[in-house]
Amino acid sequence: MFAMDPVHLPLLFPPPLMARLRQAAQIDPALVVQDFTDPAAAEALAGAEVLITGWGCPHLDADLLAAAPGLRAVLHAAGSVRSLVGDALWKAGVTVSSAVTGNALPVAEYTLAMILLAGKDTFGHRERFRSSHAYPTQRETAAIGNVGRRVGVIGASRVGRRLLELLQPFDFTVLLHDPYVSATEAAELGAELLSLDDLLRHSDIVSLHAPDIPETYRMLDRDRLGLIRDGGVLINTSRGALVDPDALTDELVSGRLHAVLDVTEPEPLPAGSPLYHLPNVFLTPHIAGSLGNELERLGRIVVEELERVAGGGELRHEVVHADMARVA
Repeated sequence: MFAMDPVHLPLLFPPPLMARLRQAAQIDPALVVQDFTDPAAAEALAGAEVLITGWGCPHLDADLLAAAPGLRAVLHAAGSVRSLVGDALWKAGVTVSSAVTGNALPVAEYTLAMILLAGKDTFGHRERFRSSHAYPTQRETAAIGNVGRRVGVIGASRVGRRLLELLQPFDFTVLLHDPYVSATEAAELGAELLSLDDLLRHSDIVSLHAPDIPETYRMLDRDRLGLIRDGGVLINTSRGALVDPDALTDELVSGRLHAVLDVTEPEPLPAGSPLYHLPNVFLTPHIAGSLGNELERLGRIVVEELERVAGGGELRHEVVHADMARVA
């Protein structure tokens, strides 16, 4: 059974992929559930063994298990399952898989693009060119460029690791902070492991890829933002809660720091926020993750997992409950 906002279904499972899915399982594409108490879903739930979920799926809890006693797997065609899967399902031994790995790819690609653009001071040059209509002088461009630029990556998450891979062909000095990674593993990933404070002190560009968990709440507070060098760039594609919003606003209004923000707190920012109009801030509306034709990648991961379930094989993207304390 499908459980998600039906608007996502055609992009996640275009006709060829839907046909492949229906070869692996008996499923009704016309039944996409957003409310497990809907009487129209009762018969399908009663016989459901696998739930294919996505954005807009209701919380999966004990009431779902009562309605779907034969449920044995949840295949999530999106990212994190932290807020989706309740304790009842974990305790019941329901297998959970997520397409989070597929969703990490466009986030890492977006971040790489922003790092390269920030290193060239692209956004600043755009603003100045709009007003002056003049090309910059050699003196004005002397401090820009991506050769030897120090990029600090906070979090060797799926996105963080993919970004580290993408950074390898470039002439960057890559720094990493992650409390669960050793210096040896960081070196294998192409980075030097540093404490968070040292990473902030030594980076030209800081990119956030840590999970939104209690331990990371406001991890970049006023004092830590103050460690970033003057003119440094903060990129956040993770969650707004990781950064003190008032402290960040003060730093950006002052012009001391630059920022590329795909996520904020609150989200979206209120209409009166100065961040919409600052020349040193590049705001995007939470677009780094999978959108448009990128959703098919998530659907393909789910179909492949479903084929493994049907064939009695091991899932490649299983989510382990014990990891929930430290991953997104």
